[in-house]
Amino acid sequence: MTLFPIHPSIFNAQLFTMKKDSNPELEKTIDAAGNEISPQLPEGVKNYLIDIDGTITEDVPNEEPERMETCIPFPDALEICNKWFEEGHIITFFTSRTEEHRSVTEIWLDKHGFNYHHLLMNKPRGGNYHWIDNHIVRATKFNGKFTDLVRVQKEIEVFKR
Repeated sequence: MTLFPIHPSIFNAQLFTMKKDSNPELEKTIDAAGNEISPQLPEGVKNYLIDIDGTITEDVPNEEPERMETCIPFPDALEICNKWFEEGHIITFFTSRTEEHRSVTEIWLDKHGFNYHHLLMNKPRGGNYHWIDNHIVRATKFNGKFTDLVRVQKEIEVFKR
């Protein structure tokens, strides 16, 4: 496993683990003025950011780390996450667990057979996330069962034009 620093303006310069070497090549992107801008994933490849506690396994709070070793993954989550990985999508587990919990988390993911590319620790706790980005962001609230995703129309909040 290789550690890469994240820019200090993001996640307080926390480290994340890059697990697998199967990331697709990012495509160079040029804006209308001919300036290089942030690269893009190839067409059809998704960057999945997936929570751990309450999403791929029971909801284990940081205050009870002993449960992190013994919790059981939701079978549908393991199946779907690994399917997305095999389809060439990027799987990043993004958790509110702290750096203190990194080792037990990596051991747990490996023990249960989760294939993934990255593990980001220290996601803010408490929910009600509002992600503001210059890239397309799609959010899906986990409602108790991992399945393939379907498209539906929903009301969203956007910046006033």
